[in-house]
Amino acid sequence: MHFIGVDLAWGERRPTGIAVLDERGRLLHTASVTPDEAISAEVAPYVAGPCVVAFDAPLIVPNETGTRPAETALNKDFRAFEAGTHPTNRSKPEFADGPRAERLAKAWRLVLDPQSSGRRRAVEVYPHAATVALFRLGRTLKYKQKRDRTFAQMRSEMLRLTEELEKLARARTPLLLARRPVWENLVATVEQAQRKSELRLAEDQLDAIVCAYVAMLVELEPERLTTYADPETGWRGGAIVTPTLPEGLQPAPRPSRVERARNKAVEAYAARLPSTQTATEQALALVTAVLDDAGINYLSITARAKNVASFAAKAASLEEGQLRYADPLAEMADQIGVRVVTYLASDVEAVADVLGDEFVVLGDRDKGLETARAGRWGYSSRHLDLTLPGGDVDEPDEISGSVPVATEALHGRIVEIQIRTALQHAWAEFEHDIRYKGEVPPEHASELDRRFTLAAGLLELADREFSTIRDQLRGNQVRSGAANGVWMQPATVIRPTNDAPRLAAGDLAAYLAGRYPGAGWSRTDHYEWVAGLLAELDITTPVELADAMAEVDSDTVNAAMAYRYPAGAVRRLDDDLLAAYGEQYVALPGNGDRVPLLTSRLAKLRGEA
Repeated sequence: MHFIGVDLAWGERRPTGIAVLDERGRLLHTASVTPDEAISAEVAPYVAGPCVVAFDAPLIVPNETGTRPAETALNKDFRAFEAGTHPTNRSKPEFADGPRAERLAKAWRLVLDPQSSGRRRAVEVYPHAATVALFRLGRTLKYKQKRDRTFAQMRSEMLRLTEELEKLARARTPLLLARRPVWENLVATVEQAQRKSELRLAEDQLDAIVCAYVAMLVELEPERLTTYADPETGWRGGAIVTPTLPEGLQPAPRPSRVERARNKAVEAYAARLPSTQTATEQALALVTAVLDDAGINYLSITARAKNVASFAAKAASLEEGQLRYADPLAEMADQIGVRVVTYLASDVEAVADVLGDEFVVLGDRDKGLETARAGRWGYSSRHLDLTLPGGDVDEPDEISGSVPVATEALHGRIVEIQIRTALQHAWAEFEHDIRYKGEVPPEHASELDRRFTLAAGLLELADREFSTIRDQLRGNQVRSGAANGVWMQPATVIRPTNDAPRLAAGDLAAYLAGRYPGAGWSRTDHYEWVAGLLAELDITTPVELADAMAEVDSDTVNAAMAYRYPAGAVRRLDDDLLAAYGEQYVALPGNGDRVPLLTSRLAKLRGEA
C-alpha cells in the first residue's frame, strides 16, 4: 500500500507538492508540479493499487456560501494555535465548477468517505493542524511565505519542520526519512536557499510529506485521528481528518520581547547552520586524526551539528525560573558536538588527556564522577568544551602543523566532546530513547528510575571487569609471547591479495605488548596499517622486527616525544621506526599523507623542534 500526500494548489497556475510513502513509512518520492495532467502522471504508479491519498485542499464543498461545518469545528479546536482554516464555498471562483481535489480523486477512482474500509481512499487533511497535534506546538511554525515574514525567519522555521518530521522515526507509526536521497536533497534545498522563492519549492513538498504521514495514520492508527464533519450530513458535507489535539496542550501566548530576541537568535543560528556543519565535519576529521596519531584505541567517533529545533528548545530552557542563556548563540557550547566511544574506562581518561594536550580546554566535567559524588549511579560521560589554540583565522594554530586536516571553519568555535565507554553509551542511548518517547506511565516512573539506576550500577561493574580482563590479557601476552621484545612463539606471515608477505595483526599485537608493556592497545585496523609499513621496509617476521629495533632505545624515544598520556603500542612503534629509519621512513609510500606530520615529529626526536 502507498500513502500519498498532495499539497494541492487551489488554482492551476501555482505548483502542487507531492510526496509518497510506502507501507513501512519510507519516503519514496517527492515532486512539485503544476497542471492536473502532471499531477496525475506523478502519482499514477502509486494510485494503481491500494492507497490512501491525503489532499491539503477542500475535497467536498457542497455549500454555496459561508463556511463548511467541518471548518467551523476544526477552528474551534485549533484557531487559538493559529491553525485555523480559511472558509470555502462555491461562491469562490476556484470552487465554482467543484473542488479540484474532488476531480482528481474521482479521476483516480478513489472512495471519498474517510471512514470507509476500502483499500483506495481519499481524505482531506490540514497540515497546520496536523503539525500542532503531532509535534505538540503552542503555535504553528511560521515557514509559509507572507509579506511580513523575513527570509531568515521562514528558513529557520522550515528547518525546524524538517527536524520535527525526522523525529517521527521514533513514533509508533514511524516516518523514515533519514538516509533517503530524496529527503536529503529536500533538506539541502532549505539549507542552501538564498531567497523566499527557493524556500517555496521545498514548502509544498514538506507539506505533502505531512499529508502523506496523516494518510498513513488513517490506515494504521485511526484511533489517533479526529474527523471533523457536518453532524447531519457526515462526510458528504465535507470532512477534515487530522491528528487529535493532545489533551492538556495549551496555545502559546503572543511572543514577548525576550521571546522575539530568542527567535532572532534561532534565525541567526539557522542562517549559520551550513558553516556550522562544515566546522562539525572538520572537528570530526581533526579529533579522529589526533586520536589516530596518538594510537588511542576507540570504538567509534561521531559528530553532529546541533539542529535548529534542538537549538530553539535549549534557547528557551529555564534554570531556577530564569532563561538559561542570555545570548544563546554565543553561550551555547554544544552547537558542534563530537562523541568518542571507547572500549574501557581507562581509555576515556587517555582520550581526554590527548585532546586536552592538543586543544584549549574551556570546560571539563566528569558527569559520572558528579553522579558518584552524589551517591548515585546513572548517566556517566566525560564532557570537554574545547577550542583551537590561536584565535584569528589568519593565525596558524598549533594543531594544523602536525595533523594534516583543514581547520579554518573551527577558528573561534567551541566544540563539545563527549567521551564514554561502550557500556556507558548503551545505557545513555537506551535511557534517552525511552524517556524521549514518553511512553512510561507516571505510576511506573519511580520503578523505571530504580531499574535504570540498577542497570547503571551493573554496567559500571562490567566496565571494571573488562579493564581487569584487558590487564590480565596484556600481562599474559608479555609473559608468553614477547618478553623483552624478543619473539618466543612461531610467527604467522600472511600474504594479502598482492602476494606481498606481511606480519599478521595478532602476532604483531603480541610482540608490541612485550616491547611496550606500559602502552595501551591500539585499534585493530592500526595493527594492519603498521604491518603494511613494515612490509615496505621488508620486515615481515617478528624476528626481523626485533632485529630492526635492537639498537633503538624506546624509553629515550618516548621521553623525547614528551607525551602527556601513555601512547598506544602502534604509536610507540611508529616513533621507534621513525627514530631508526629517519627520512627513509618518512618517504615510504604508505606515509604519503603523513609527510608534514612525520617531518615535525622527526625534528622533535632530533631536538630540532
